[in-house]
Amino acid sequence: MKKLILTSILLLFLISCKENSKKETATYENELKLTKLLSDYGEKGYELDPVQATRAGDNRYNAAYPDFLSESYKAEKKAFYEQSLEALSNIDETTLTDTERMSMAVLQWDCEINLESLSFSKDLMPIDQMWSKNLDFNQLASGITAQPFKTVEDYENWLKRVDGYLVWLASAKANMEKGIASGYVLPKSLIKKVIPQFEGLSKGDVESHLYFSPIKLLPETFSKEDRDAITVAYRSMVQDKVIPAYAAMTDFLKTDYLSAGRDTDGINATPLGDAYYNHQIKLYTTTSMTADDIHQLGLKEVARIRQEMEEIKSKVGFKGDLKAFFDHVRTNKALKPFTERSQVIAFYDSIHNVMKPKIDKLFGKQPKTPFEVRRTEPFREKSAAANYSAGSLDGTRPGIFYTPIPDVLAYNIFDKEDLFLHEAIPGHHFQISLAQENEELPDFRKTLWYSAYGEGWALYTESMGEELGLYKDPYQYFGMLSAEIHRAIRLVVDTGLHAKGWTREQAIEYSLDNEAESEASITSEIERYMANPGQALSYKIGQLKLIELRAKAKAELGDAFDVREFHDQVLETGCIPLQLLENKIDAWIASVKAS
Repeated sequence: MKKLILTSILLLFLISCKENSKKETATYENELKLTKLLSDYGEKGYELDPVQATRAGDNRYNAAYPDFLSESYKAEKKAFYEQSLEALSNIDETTLTDTERMSMAVLQWDCEINLESLSFSKDLMPIDQMWSKNLDFNQLASGITAQPFKTVEDYENWLKRVDGYLVWLASAKANMEKGIASGYVLPKSLIKKVIPQFEGLSKGDVESHLYFSPIKLLPETFSKEDRDAITVAYRSMVQDKVIPAYAAMTDFLKTDYLSAGRDTDGINATPLGDAYYNHQIKLYTTTSMTADDIHQLGLKEVARIRQEMEEIKSKVGFKGDLKAFFDHVRTNKALKPFTERSQVIAFYDSIHNVMKPKIDKLFGKQPKTPFEVRRTEPFREKSAAANYSAGSLDGTRPGIFYTPIPDVLAYNIFDKEDLFLHEAIPGHHFQISLAQENEELPDFRKTLWYSAYGEGWALYTESMGEELGLYKDPYQYFGMLSAEIHRAIRLVVDTGLHAKGWTREQAIEYSLDNEAESEASITSEIERYMANPGQALSYKIGQLKLIELRAKAKAELGDAFDVREFHDQVLETGCIPLQLLENKIDAWIASVKAS
């Protein structure tokens, strides 16, 4: 009897071991499937967008430039997202880690939003004055950004990439001709801004042309034979390919396209209609908010921030109304202290130095990727805004904060502390670099960009200026309020233009009444929103969600709330849709409560 009992126990144990072994094997196989799917998604993503690979520091695709507008390319892209969703449905998420489940959720959202984008014919308007691929490509052509020019192969790669780009440019022109015939065309006001961008590169001396710039960077280590051959090839590329292509596009823009340009301003005046704008809201805010919800929120935020501005106006002793104070801030010579461009760079370095002792109190995880402040390249600084350029994934290329200084005597500093927080530290540099350095994230998540999260984080960091030792000058605090109201105004005018029938002129007037920007700057901004509906909504929507989540965590955790841990929780994810971020913070709050 005793032997029978022991035998039964042993049998049960062996069965249990076998069952556990099966479960472990199933779990392992499930994890392998997800790992392969995520890896394949990142790899195929680089194949589909090789410039993104170059910007990430992956040089395998430096010669490639697909025709993004061809039917075969779009079909390949559509199949890729559909196949990825199918593979995703065959993975059991119950056996996965929190990070793996998050990757599944992000991948599903990414596939679905991209498939939705492919259902619209926006590619019949492939070129605009701010967002289109020709502008990104021109920046690469300078030779001093992401495209490398260090080896003979690098120089040969660029020649091949230019050929691919010119195929895309020809397709863009063909699509625009189709767009004219079917009502998919830019407003005239935007076409007038595009024309000079092409015209400037459609003529002139070859050796002073932007696309000849890499020849001025030829390494001394190249042999004379290689140097001569490359120079001849680049001269031919500029003279025989680029200049004629840009001249043809210039002629088309000035004649057929301009005459067909719309007199309307909102995207709902095109065949894309309200459905496209609703899609853009979803894409850029990663929420289900409606245009009316956002418009009303914008009006409320503008009113709130104006009240704070009134308080600053009184604090500095200004006697006029708020609109007069805007003019005072714009023209105040005391806020334009520089005579040399080097002083501007030193000013930003001084902001960084003030912040350094405070950073550790607010952030546990900080990036290893180097950081620099640079003047925006002269060829683009007249029309460029300050921006952040991410470092490479391997950390060999630093993160760079570019600031345009076309006229140093007119460089106004009233809003530059908050600008540094947003574009540099702890804004885009922290958020992007920490995602790139996070070894737990699959590669595709390291370079993923959702504007509500990325721009929302950067705007949120502007509100941390006092915690970081800044905004001691009331004008600098006013600068922060000016940046915030600028983003609140966007909620009003973007929805006004694309959902409520506002004209370009109405949007400009509303902005002039509520912020300290010049009319020229505001006009450029409004035209930016016209070119890419919905993008401008992402900043404020993301910022408000982060403020809400921080307040919620602080209220629920009380003394157990650690702001450094909150920021770590936010930043370790990389860019994700806001609902997924909220789910993550809720889970973190619950775990802290339970500990």
